[in-house]
Amino acid sequence: MTSSPHVPSGPSSEQMRPSRADELLAPYQRHRRYLVAVIVAGTSGGNLAFAQLVPKRGSAQLVTPTGEACQRLLPARAPEPIQFRARRRTGQTWSVSAPVAVLAVAAAVRRRRPNRRQLGLSRCVQRMAAASPEPEPCPTSVSAGEMPPRYDFTSVEEDLYRWWENSGFFKPEVAESILAGPDGRQTYVLPMPPPNVTGRLHMGHAMFASLQDVLARFHRAKGDHTLWLPGTDHAGIATQMVVARQLEEQGLTRQGVGREAFLEHIWAWKAEQGGAIVEQLRRLGASADWTREQFTLNDHMSGAVIEAFVRLHEMGLIFRGQRMVNWSPVLQTAVSDLEVEMTERQGLLYHFKYVIAGSDGSQEYIPVATTRPETILGDAAVCVHPEDPRYQQFIGREVLVPMQGGRTIPVIADSYVDQEFGTGALKVTPAHDFNDFEIAERHGLPFHSIIGLDGSITKTVVQLGSPQYEGLDRDECRRKLWADMESEGLVLKTEDHVQRVPLSQRSGEVIEPLLSDQWFVRTEDMAQRAMDAVESGEIRIQPERYTKIWRGWLQEKQPWCISRQLWWGHRIPVYYPVGEVGGSKFYVARSMEEALTKARSELGEDIELEQDPDVLDTWFSSGLWPFATVGWPNESAADYQKFYPGTMLETGYDILFFWVARMVMMGLTLTDRVPFKEVYLHGLVRDENNQKMSKTKGNVVDPLDTIAEYGTDALRFALLTSVAPGMDVALSSGILDSGKSFANKIWNVGRFIITEYEKNREKCSGTYVTGMSFSEEEIRSMPWLERAIISRCHGVVESVTSALHENDFNPPTKALSDFMKNDFASWYVEASKTRLQDHLGGDPTSERAAIAQKVLLYVLDTTLRLLHPFMPFVTEAVWMRLPRGPDSPASLMVAPWANAGVGAATRDRQAEEWFAKVCSLVTQIRNARAEQGIAPKERVALTFWSDDAEFREALESERLALAWIARADAEEIKVEDIGQRSAGSAEGVVRIIAADGLEVDMPAREQTVDMEKELERLRKQLSQTTQLLESAEKKMTPQFMEKANPKAKEKLIGKAEDLRQQKAAIERQLEQLEQAQPSRRSVLAGLALSLALPRDAEANVAEGDVLPQGARQEDRIRKALQAWTELGEKFKKGEVKTKEDWDNTQGFLRRLYTVQEDMSYLAKGFQGTKKQEAEKLVEVFKKRVKAADKPAKAEDVETFMAMQVEITKYIDDFNDMLLDAPDEIDVTPEDL
Repeated sequence: MTSSPHVPSGPSSEQMRPSRADELLAPYQRHRRYLVAVIVAGTSGGNLAFAQLVPKRGSAQLVTPTGEACQRLLPARAPEPIQFRARRRTGQTWSVSAPVAVLAVAAAVRRRRPNRRQLGLSRCVQRMAAASPEPEPCPTSVSAGEMPPRYDFTSVEEDLYRWWENSGFFKPEVAESILAGPDGRQTYVLPMPPPNVTGRLHMGHAMFASLQDVLARFHRAKGDHTLWLPGTDHAGIATQMVVARQLEEQGLTRQGVGREAFLEHIWAWKAEQGGAIVEQLRRLGASADWTREQFTLNDHMSGAVIEAFVRLHEMGLIFRGQRMVNWSPVLQTAVSDLEVEMTERQGLLYHFKYVIAGSDGSQEYIPVATTRPETILGDAAVCVHPEDPRYQQFIGREVLVPMQGGRTIPVIADSYVDQEFGTGALKVTPAHDFNDFEIAERHGLPFHSIIGLDGSITKTVVQLGSPQYEGLDRDECRRKLWADMESEGLVLKTEDHVQRVPLSQRSGEVIEPLLSDQWFVRTEDMAQRAMDAVESGEIRIQPERYTKIWRGWLQEKQPWCISRQLWWGHRIPVYYPVGEVGGSKFYVARSMEEALTKARSELGEDIELEQDPDVLDTWFSSGLWPFATVGWPNESAADYQKFYPGTMLETGYDILFFWVARMVMMGLTLTDRVPFKEVYLHGLVRDENNQKMSKTKGNVVDPLDTIAEYGTDALRFALLTSVAPGMDVALSSGILDSGKSFANKIWNVGRFIITEYEKNREKCSGTYVTGMSFSEEEIRSMPWLERAIISRCHGVVESVTSALHENDFNPPTKALSDFMKNDFASWYVEASKTRLQDHLGGDPTSERAAIAQKVLLYVLDTTLRLLHPFMPFVTEAVWMRLPRGPDSPASLMVAPWANAGVGAATRDRQAEEWFAKVCSLVTQIRNARAEQGIAPKERVALTFWSDDAEFREALESERLALAWIARADAEEIKVEDIGQRSAGSAEGVVRIIAADGLEVDMPAREQTVDMEKELERLRKQLSQTTQLLESAEKKMTPQFMEKANPKAKEKLIGKAEDLRQQKAAIERQLEQLEQAQPSRRSVLAGLALSLALPRDAEANVAEGDVLPQGARQEDRIRKALQAWTELGEKFKKGEVKTKEDWDNTQGFLRRLYTVQEDMSYLAKGFQGTKKQEAEKLVEVFKKRVKAADKPAKAEDVETFMAMQVEITKYIDDFNDMLLDAPDEIDVTPEDL
């Protein structure tokens, strides 16, 4: 089988990634002599085939259709070889002896470094790849067997990811199998910021991978042709340093082995270890199209970089010249600003004299301060502010440079000088300071480079008159020069000074700003176009405040240094006559052949050339990333036509200028189009104390360790719930715990619904399969509770979809978490049990149960689709177990996005309002039960009061559900018209106010009702309601009311009105209860009556006898003390032994809580200091009673007896205080 030659000039959209590449190739990593590299498809049965290259003559190399050499290596003899035959001619034809599904063919050479000669892969082989076997099914580890009670992320994540990738779900072509959304099928392109090939996963990677994966999965589910384009950066400095260290360990040096051999070592290192960061990104669930993965130094990208350089030079935008650069003496190269870390250090500010020349011994001088005395040797002027009165008389005169034998420099005036800093006079060293360089250019000053590339003092100082300092290190020169100046009387003083020192990010030494011959890009016009693109709205930056920073940076329009003195990188395509490197005669060309043609036509046929030894700045090649990765400079390439310009560039705010701005400038200049339409900037990930993570602080959190402990979904959810555009994120264990807990909640909700479906499938009428929806008529015919949850679900679909269209990640995570945990799991799922389960009054065979079952599955299905971009693994693991039909998607990854189109027409606002009211009521009922000490299993009677007849009918229709979720007695639930209720407050009733015209009465046993507690609860509720109302009113600013969309305004106004009504109702209830509260006089009167009873009459006061308040509490305290003392006697006699005895003891402790409440009530009878003492005693008593519970549970006799004695004393002390209380008041019959 043969085909015509095909040599793609850009990445092929048909390219596919190997199946199980790691497992396949691991055994062969040590074979290095004869290599063939192949990647083949796995069959549906999991069998693996290998292919072997057999070149006709000589050594040959196969590369992928992108031209990139394979990183994986195989021995020459592989099992079951499939023969390929190559014929050398213009183009190559390949034939195969068997129809195997070959996904890609990569590099094969007899040497360590590929020669990177491109041999095309024929169309016929690619067609065979496209005709690979049926996609493998979902792993049984995910879809089979019983669902365990807890979600085990370790059993699903890696299997799921491998299945997704092998099935081709990450490719943009998969969109054709997904139903398009209401907006139609769009193209969505997301270039991944290429991590360094030397990189290891950190939280910054986890952040960008999570954010970008959300966008990719969302748009893919919408049916958009979604390309998330991945790749890695060759990382010039970092990679060169890594390999140089390896050589040093072998006793070798970079210079010793030479450039070519050193590059061989780097390519070998890259082949072995360069893919680690990519595998780690896969671990995060990144659904990037790895078949299009790019590397900035592969053949295609290298060609694009050369083309870009040549074109920019032809436009007059690239030039060679002397300008200031950041120089690393250790790395021996210029570095970018991003590779310089400004660090605060404690240093000195050196004050010295610049003596006025010709001052005739009067020693007139200008005091100058500097942090770097060694640079005095290269000074070209002293600069003062033109309006500084201290130095007006010196402007235009000259001063003597210290220690240089009379060399003079001028005093100049420039408004750049800060009059308040130091002495207000500035020494100007143009060759060693960026700001001084600008001053020198304005004033035409000379440039003296006195610090060399190795950080030592150069020969220039000899010419300037100070040979004694030549060859000294920077620091050594500083010490010696200052000492010499001190001996000459030129030193004024030194003082401590905190200064910002530039350090090399890679090597750690102090960066030296110096003047250097480098290649630069003129950015004036490019920067202006980039500014205009943002100003016009052609590019949108989020958050918007960074638009100002964008403008501020680009307005400087400084030339961009693009050359680096390294060996690993894109070598600058500039060619010089041999021996004249760096000279004025050079040729910029796409190849040596092209350069020779130019040179020989000008200089003669004998001329030979050599290439510039420098390489290009990494930011130069990554600046081409959005368009070079899809085929540029071949603008007819299919991927370029379809996927350029990109849609979204998501990255960290710290590289807005270094990378984003350069991509925009390069894109506009080379393609005449913006490279993307949106830029989203995320912040740094900090530790839980909001400190920047760093190895020196020991607070770095490893994402892989976090994944091992919490799972990928938990990490992603923790980051996404905290993210806001341009804001840093503090990552704490608490947020991670919440993410893990939420993943488990999703699993358990799914487990319950799926288990109930399986159990009741034969009983329920009708069926449900994934993707099924309801008609408007079906929804309208449902009970209101089902209508409510469907409507709420559709509301979440709308809000999440809208937010993701706006690249807003935090609100969707909160909306989905609240809906899943509260509306769905806590309310509707619980309520549905009364339809499905016999023991709760449900009938699984009923129509109502069938509706509930379908609604449960529908809402779960819809919610999983919404959650999938955020938490892909747990959602897929649950979704794959839902009932499926023949047309169901193969995976949640390729299931259509939840469509609010159905929901928009079926939102039931009334049902939602009723649902919210019921949830609020039940929540407050549960709180009231807890405050009153009612056991969870105890069923109570409830009376619902409402002024809405329709709502009363709705409550009646859900009596069983109300009883179950509120833990009430269904037979004792009443629903009444609030207008028919008598005024006042019934004794022994806890009244719960949800809103004006909506209340609930919960009768309780008399002994559990505490009016003080009820007042406290209502006051707390009033405070919370007031705060919420104030918060809502603060948001209703004129600006908000003018700019907010109608839905948001309507929602906020409605919320504020509900809160006002609720606040008014609570205030009325409080007023009623406070009026019914006893006065201090009546408390004391009741107490006096109790104490006036004969002691021998106390036994006649039974539990049911009616006593006035005060007397009742004192009576209970007295009886409790007696019983508590008797218990202590039992302990002393050793009569407390059995478990039942200890259970009774714990029961007695709970009774003492009531005693504490009685003591609190009686403390109201005291005044001043006595009242404070009583309240303090009651508080300590309460804590000791609580503490006694622990030894009681542990059956620790010794500890409990000690606490029993202590508690007895507290009760005795309180009784003593009570005996004195009646003396404070005259008791009359009226008081009683």
